Order: sequence, then structure tokens, then C-alpha cells
Amino acid sequence: MNRQFGSQEDAGLLSPVRAGTPVEEAVCDRAWLQAMLDAEAALARAQAKLGTLPQHAADTITTVARAEQLDLRAISVAARETANPVVGLVRALTQLVAGVDPAAAEYVHRGSTSQDIFDTGAMLVADRALTLIRSDLGRTAEALAALAVRHRDTVMVGRTLAQHAVPTTFGLKAAGWRQLVLDADRRLGRVQEGGLPVSIGGAAGTLAGYLEYAGTDGESQHLGAYHARLTEAFADETGLARPGLPWHALRTPVADLAAALAFASGALGKIAIDVQTLTRTETAEVTESIVAGRGSSSAMPHKRNPVLATLIRSAALQVPAIASGLTQCLVSEDERSAGAWHAEWQPLRECLRLVGGAAHTAVELAEGLEVWPERMRINLHMTGSQVVSERLVAALAPRLGRAAAKELLTGASTAAQQSGRPLQELLARAPMLQGVLSPEELGFLCDPRRYTGAAGALVDQAVRPEC
Repeated sequence: MNRQFGSQEDAGLLSPVRAGTPVEEAVCDRAWLQAMLDAEAALARAQAKLGTLPQHAADTITTVARAEQLDLRAISVAARETANPVVGLVRALTQLVAGVDPAAAEYVHRGSTSQDIFDTGAMLVADRALTLIRSDLGRTAEALAALAVRHRDTVMVGRTLAQHAVPTTFGLKAAGWRQLVLDADRRLGRVQEGGLPVSIGGAAGTLAGYLEYAGTDGESQHLGAYHARLTEAFADETGLARPGLPWHALRTPVADLAAALAFASGALGKIAIDVQTLTRTETAEVTESIVAGRGSSSAMPHKRNPVLATLIRSAALQVPAIASGLTQCLVSEDERSAGAWHAEWQPLRECLRLVGGAAHTAVELAEGLEVWPERMRINLHMTGSQVVSERLVAALAPRLGRAAAKELLTGASTAAQQSGRPLQELLARAPMLQGVLSPEELGFLCDPRRYTGAAGALVDQAVRPEC
């Protein structure tokens, strides 16, 4: 038996929600290594753009900075001796550059520090992952919009505190799911479009090393503005934002990203738990798309479990807890932390890949969801018009008084539950209503399909302008 577990990759065995999805590759160890190499190359190009590093050196560094040329495992193990992977990465990259152009090797990582490279790499990884996540959220929103329009007037029972409440429509429910997805995308968009900055501060956030090397290269007369120009050039080369200040110990970018990811997981989780509830055998109002072999039970051949919703919900229950750990890392001592910074890395990746996996799964769930209006109709009439008791109280209040109307409906509803007889039948025989409502009026008021309020208009308001 092979017991060399330490050398095996994290294949997603315990996290099927992200196994095999695009985001998994976008945040894997090799992708992270490449992002740090991209940061090193972008820094060299930025310095060359300002004339403080030879262009040929920047070109060589950019050409050589490929993750497949490095021993990922060796760099990972070496990180135990330095508490971060950048030291080993820089050593390996320098050797590669020297093999191509010995003179260029002098300029690798010039004036920089590990945290500048790692944090910039982390923001690049996050940016690439968010692009995937937001694309999937967009597809999910489109599918939910189509469901909302198609089922604008499909009446179903609304449920509150696990009980039948008043009628609603499946279109409004789908429109609500879509709203959450759009809210998640907007939050992630605000982070991606301005909250993922390069990290450039040098050893303690003063950029002193960068300035010193610039001065050595004859740029001392421009040092007053050099830090700003270098930051701007670095941001341009990476496509990331320009920070207001070096953020080695000011962890707003990571905390904001964590919060947006936590919200996104919760938004998708709301859809998942609703689907799980509605797909219960005794409810059976929706089902996931049928795929051969999916949802089977190891013991019960008759079962077809809601696998997609289950995967999404599993992520939604994990991400907020993990994200809280990233928020906790705001408590970061001094100018660079011994531990809080390091504690961010794995939780950040886990949040990205869990949300990425959930968003990718949500596309399939939303695009393939089967809706069963006839079952919704059956469930709607399960309580014999009791779901419109609110309406009946409101309609009778001007004629009987609100307190008397409520007392009448409370008693009639209790009798209906105990006897199994329809509420309309009991009300038709109630002495208090003799001569108050005609049979036609009572029938109209007791029809749950005619008590959906502004549901249709709300669907139009939420969805149709963008369809």
C-alpha cells in the first residue's frame, strides 16, 4: 500500500463541490506559484519602464518566469525554513534567469520583499478566480430570470416558519433567488474592480529598498515621486488596483474579499436550501435535472437525491466560518505580522474554490431545474383555503369588525383542521356570515389563486426590464 500521503495532491476527495470545476485549477498550488512569478515579472517590467532596471533584464525575467520550469514540491518544502514560499521561489527564479542571462539575474526581486510578491500574487489569483465566479453567477442569474418570467403566475403556497402561510408564485421565488445572485455579483464586482491592489511596500512598508536601488541607478533627483510612479507602473503591469498605502499590515483587501465571498456563498446557499425543501417527497414541487447515475443512493435504489443543491449548501455552510478567520487576521501586529499574514493563505484559497465550485454548480441547477405546477396546485389546496384566512379577515373586518372577523376565522380554521372539512364549507354555514357574503363572494375570497398580491408586478419589476 502506498502510504506516502504527503506527496499526494489535494484532489478534492473531501470537497466535491469544487472538484473538477474551473476554479479549482485557477487557485491550485501551481496557479498560485505562477501568480507570484507573474508578480516578479511585472515588477521587473515596471522598474524597466521607469529606467531603473535594464529592459533586457525585464524581458528575460518575464520569459523565464514560468511555473512549469520550477520544482513546486521543492519550493513548498523549502518554505518550512522561511515561513513563506517566496524566498525559495526567488532563489529558483534567479538560477533560471542566470542560466539564460547571468547579468539579468542581478535584477530579480530587486528592492522587493516576500510579502510584496505573495500578496500581489494572491490578488492575481483572486482576480482570476473572481472572473470565473462572476461569469457563472451571470449565467445563473439569466437562468433564474427565465424561470421567473415563465412562472410569473404559477401559484404556489408560501411558507413561513415551516408552515403554509399565504399564496405566492414560483416566479416571485425565482426572482428573489436571482436578486440574491445579482447582489452577490455586485459585491464581488466592487472588490474585483477596485479592491484587489498590488502590494508594494518593501521590508516595512516604506519602499526604502526600491528607492535605494533607484538612487543607485542615477535616479536620485526623481526620488520624491519615484515611489508613486513605481506603484502606478506595477499596477499597470499586473492589471490590479493601486493601493492608497502599502498594506502589509492593513488587511482591508483580504477582509473585503472574504466578506464578499461569504455573502456569495450564502446567496447561493439560500437557493440550494429552498430547492432541497421543495424537492422533498411530500412536497415534490421542483426537482433537479435528471442525469444518469446522479443522486443515487448506495443503499436505496429508489432514491434520486438533490445532489447539486447539496453541494452548494455544503459550501454555503463552510465559507462564512472560514471567511471569519480572514477577518480576524485584520488584527495584525507591527508593520508585518508573524503569523496573521501566514494564516490567511489557505483560508483565502478555500473560500475562493468553495464559492467557485458552488457558483459553477448553481449554473447547472438553475438551468436544469424542473418545476411542477400541478404539484404546487395540489399543495396549495392541501389546507382547504386556510391559506387565505388573512384575506378573509381583511374582507370581513369592515362588516364584522376586525376582532370579530379574526375570532371567526381562528375558530373556523381550527375546526377545519380538526374535521378535515374545507374552510369555505364551514364559513358558508357560519351564522355570523348569513346574509353578509354571497356564495359567489365567499368562493372568490377562498380561491388561493386570486390572492397573490403584487407577485406578478414584482416579477415584472425585478426581471422584465433586463430580459
